[in-house]
Amino acid sequence: MQKLTRVGALVASVALPSLAAATDLEVTHWWTSGGEAAAVAEFAKAFNDKTDHKWVDGAIAGGGGTARPVMVSRIIGGDPMGAFQFNHGRQAEELIEAGVLRDLTELAEKEGWKDIIYPPSLLESCTVDGKIYCVPVNIHSWQWLWLSNKAFEDAGVDVPTNWDEYVAAAPALREAGKTPLALGGQPWQSAGLFNVLMVALAGPDVLVKVYGDNDAELAGGEEIGRVFAAAADAREMAQGSNVQDWNQATNMVITDTAGGQVMGDWAQGEFQVAGEVAGSDYTCLPGLGVKELIDTAGDAFYFPLVDDPEVAAAQEALASAMVAPDTQVAFNLKKGSLPIRGDVDLEAANDCMKKGLEILAAGNTLPAVTQLNTEDTNNQLNDLFVEFFNDDSITPEAAQERFVEIVANAD
Repeated sequence: MQKLTRVGALVASVALPSLAAATDLEVTHWWTSGGEAAAVAEFAKAFNDKTDHKWVDGAIAGGGGTARPVMVSRIIGGDPMGAFQFNHGRQAEELIEAGVLRDLTELAEKEGWKDIIYPPSLLESCTVDGKIYCVPVNIHSWQWLWLSNKAFEDAGVDVPTNWDEYVAAAPALREAGKTPLALGGQPWQSAGLFNVLMVALAGPDVLVKVYGDNDAELAGGEEIGRVFAAAADAREMAQGSNVQDWNQATNMVITDTAGGQVMGDWAQGEFQVAGEVAGSDYTCLPGLGVKELIDTAGDAFYFPLVDDPEVAAAQEALASAMVAPDTQVAFNLKKGSLPIRGDVDLEAANDCMKKGLEILAAGNTLPAVTQLNTEDTNNQLNDLFVEFFNDDSITPEAAQERFVEIVANAD
């Protein structure tokens, strides 16, 4: 994250008493699908069982795009929750600038977060001017293609091993009555699909230069032109999805009505709840089968600064519980994400999670888009890509021109 100027007297850390009364702590998040609800319940259980405090669930349906403005409005309006979920990265910059978020540095140093959280970029994304403002809880990578084995069997073609084979199989899937590519209507899904194509087809260095360095010349070049051409193929493959939420699109793969979906590894939670078995019922291809990489996106929890020492103590207890090894295992096995610490036992992980762990162990990672772009820039990209994927009259060339403009003016 960029260095920011801290403002206001509220920046000071809240002093905690050695003993604090039991406190109800409202925790807001956007985890409402079946897999997400099962996972977040593990956080609530750990908090309720490990502390004297009580988790009060404040789920907001509709995903992060819907939830984040509500959360921000409450915080700046003087009605903060006890804790809230954001993606780690640059989303909380303005709240940190305003001095309304709690500094967790003392807790992080006491518990040695720098020594246990891996990769280091996770904690770095929570750090501004040397102070830590959030607790990362998982590694969630966008770089996955999920395929229904039965859909391809019904279509009479082999399950693809890479993106090109998938595109080539689309006509057979369509003829068999399947939607080749499941894609929901939420704007972030379209943007995520494009960014995964960029990493697989142009390379991770291109994504980092375009977004991290605002390289408009590269954004307008042939490499990104090929990505837009591939996005046009994906747009055609997605015709007929007719769903809105990401988990509805995942369900199309689970029920074998769609050939596949490009979606982050949180989709694993939905497969698990449905009783699907990795490698048997579905196939997962990291990096679209082209480049086996994962990005270090993920979720983190921030804590509004409060002047109530009992609430502050409950906040610290929740942050500590979320990092605990047993909580990390229980949560991430159900969420489909990778843990933030490498010293936990994940023998129960399925085949897809094990692939992700192997990629992480090999160091084949790249920064997440949320770590490179501001929220404003990502919103502009979301708008562009949802328009492109919904309107086949927009040519790849025209979309690329708009893309260049957004990149050139990014802050």
